[in-house]
Amino acid sequence: MKIILAVVLMVGTAVGAAAPALARNDRYCLQGREWGYPGNCQFSSYRQCKAAALGTNAACGRNPMSSYGRYRR
Repeated sequence: MKIILAVVLMVGTAVGAAAPALARNDRYCLQGREWGYPGNCQFSSYRQCKAAALGTNAACGRNPMSSYGRYRR
């Protein structure tokens, strides 16, 4: 129980201190019904994203903008 509480506190602190989700475009996105696609892309590691998704109906996926690079004309 103490570990879960510690994780929740760390995630809450990280999310509260982070810039708005639209301003960040990191490697992983929290994706689910309330986030849409590509989702909340403020996570630089998969572990951070999974901690934020804990207890919600959301999943983590790679950010398509960072996975495939920029479109070339």
